[in-house]
Amino acid sequence: MTRQPAAVRTGVDASADASGSDPGDGPRVVPTAGHFGAYLAETDGVTVRGLRPNPIDEDPSGIGLGVPSTLSSPARLTEPLVRRGYLEHGPGDTRRGLGRRGDDVYVPVDWDTATGLVARELERVRAEHGNEAIYGGSYGWGSAGRFHHPQSQIHRFLNMIGGCTASRESYSSAAMQVILRRVAGGYRAALASNPTWEEVAEHRSLVVAFGGVAARNAQVNAGGIGAHRNVLAQRQARAAGAEFVSLSPLLGDTDAALDAEWLPIVPGSDVAVMLALAHSIVEAGAHDTAFLDRCTVGWAEFEAYLLGRHDGVAKSAEWAAPLSGLEARQIRDLARRTIGRRTVFTTSYSLQRADHGEQPVWAALALAALTGNLGLPGGGFGAALGALHELGQPRNGFRPAAFDQGESSIWSVIPVARIADMLLGPGTEYHYDGERLRYPDIRLVYWAGGNPFHHHQDLNRLVEAWQRPETVIVHEHFANSLSRHADIVLPAATWLERNDFAAGTDSHLAAIVKAAEPPVGVRTDHDIFAAVARHMDFEEEFTESRTADEWVVELYDRTRKRVADAGGSLPDWNDFVSAGVIPAPAIPLPPPPYRALRADPRAHPLDTPSGKIEIHSATIAGFGYDDCPGHPTWIPPHEWAGSPLTQHFPLHMLSGQPERRLHSQFDNGSYSREGKVGGREPVLLHPDDAAARSIRDGDIVRVFNDRGQTLAGAVVTDQIRHGVVRLATGAWYDPITPGGLDVHGNPNVLTPDRGTSKLAQGPSAHSTLVEIERFDGPVPPVTVFGPMPT
Repeated sequence: MTRQPAAVRTGVDASADASGSDPGDGPRVVPTAGHFGAYLAETDGVTVRGLRPNPIDEDPSGIGLGVPSTLSSPARLTEPLVRRGYLEHGPGDTRRGLGRRGDDVYVPVDWDTATGLVARELERVRAEHGNEAIYGGSYGWGSAGRFHHPQSQIHRFLNMIGGCTASRESYSSAAMQVILRRVAGGYRAALASNPTWEEVAEHRSLVVAFGGVAARNAQVNAGGIGAHRNVLAQRQARAAGAEFVSLSPLLGDTDAALDAEWLPIVPGSDVAVMLALAHSIVEAGAHDTAFLDRCTVGWAEFEAYLLGRHDGVAKSAEWAAPLSGLEARQIRDLARRTIGRRTVFTTSYSLQRADHGEQPVWAALALAALTGNLGLPGGGFGAALGALHELGQPRNGFRPAAFDQGESSIWSVIPVARIADMLLGPGTEYHYDGERLRYPDIRLVYWAGGNPFHHHQDLNRLVEAWQRPETVIVHEHFANSLSRHADIVLPAATWLERNDFAAGTDSHLAAIVKAAEPPVGVRTDHDIFAAVARHMDFEEEFTESRTADEWVVELYDRTRKRVADAGGSLPDWNDFVSAGVIPAPAIPLPPPPYRALRADPRAHPLDTPSGKIEIHSATIAGFGYDDCPGHPTWIPPHEWAGSPLTQHFPLHMLSGQPERRLHSQFDNGSYSREGKVGGREPVLLHPDDAAARSIRDGDIVRVFNDRGQTLAGAVVTDQIRHGVVRLATGAWYDPITPGGLDVHGNPNVLTPDRGTSKLAQGPSAHSTLVEIERFDGPVPPVTVFGPMPT
């Protein structure tokens, strides 16, 4: 266990209450924290004068530094708004063709009018259509705070009125979650079994990273970060003798200090290479049959597939070479390097956000098993290792208290990425994880935390689907695309404008002291829900007669009690706020599930039908899915370099996470905007691809396919594979006309809205073909950073 540094003093008086108030006058420094780190804010109590990383952080992220610039920006929402067509024609105007979300103006109303309107509409929909007709939309990244967590707030609120239709899994990891639930004891078991970078250093492991281990991803953590250590630990592992091999179309998908061997693989061909590695190892007789017999089932079926006993196609290096763009020699050499050496086979989240995204996860797990590395310290399967700050860090049993969400009285869920299918096809049957389900008929969407016009695919299709509900209500900070496609817009405070504390899986807890007053007319999500609950006569039940600040201290006190019951300790609230950042108490955990399985499969079975790793799953085979057979299988993607569609759209577009923001959060901030090219999201393309299209570095280009088109700023670089382009996700959607040219570089106007397979129904964003051309006409302005249309 790494020794924790001492807590950092921040200058906040120890007598400060939950509001962070200070008896003195003039500027003061208060601690604050977001998903991307802990910071110190200089404030006069009303505005943030400056923000800097907390000195405890040796490798800080700059993402938070741009947030203060957004607090009084032109896009800031400062009063409740209602779409004019909705006011004039009532709920369902877009459904009846009398109005259109995304192409209307907004009317300011007072808070009592707005919350009363929300309450009455909730009651109407429940009475006429039932709670199943309400979709409670949220995403877990709305706040790092334990209390002001929008997803917790909206779920608690809606569950108190009987529940709603909700979503399962996440856009980040849907396919990974479902396949691991079926064959490896679950997603959490896999994450808990991830090797740590300390173990990789100790064993001088070989890290075979499919999709790389991008440092940009380790900037963030769901419950916040006290001190960034993940990338530093990767570098320490490299210095200790660990080696990294990155199989990715992007050189930048590993930190430069790792000196990783770069194998620029064809996007979508990872499974073919994994199978070829397995074939080479089996051909050499180097697979661990003893481990396979003790801890797995289904090896015989998978081995027969590898060797081509049934289809006549051996999954050899020579077979995989033309599919992957690698040389057979490179594949065989990599296989030889794994033999007799502690090896980690890791897959990034990006690989499973693609057609048949279940397969690379399953195939990498099989590789870890057949080499005998699964469950060994510093070896085995890396489930998105390094894709969040916590993944690859030492584990801790500390778990903070959370705001109770209650339970829904109904069971109505959809796979998270199938929202447009649901809205467009109520009553339609679909496959999901062995079941045949029907989409509910959604009449009201209530969204707090997250932005579907960022994370959903094929936004032009989503725009059409978004016209189907009778009412759309959102809580938002800014006049972004979600706000502009809503009927009732309720302005919400940011994390710099409220008190809370960040805690979760990180090695630290961080105080969040309000550094700025929200604009007049802006409320916290909690206060908004409390006001609506007042109209519906359950405010006291929702708030339990506590203010938001009282709840923050209450959750911290509950966390202290949890820790004390486990034999640890935390300081009281005032001392915690004074310190700003403190180490998380070390709470013991049982051995990682895969390590326990390895030690004694009978005593420590996994949560699978066999109790073991299922290299072949009789359950999945029994579903009869043509797009997800019973063992890891190479299935060509719908869109990739081998598709006939390349005749029209020859470039494979990747749309991973950006370097300068978390998802689309605070894209209007200075830090995100400094990374734009000509005011647009940068698109990376190879010099040969640029030259063939007369594109120069810095040009504004049009990226397009049959689904949509967007403008981006060209970055010409040899650090990307020929035939591949990268347009990071998160630029605020800004179409000139509904469904028309997006002027800002949002890749999801181009990505397909189809499930990974019938098993997981996850998003397939990374299976996207496009074409690019230089944009020579007058460049339209970016307007989405301005105010709402009124």
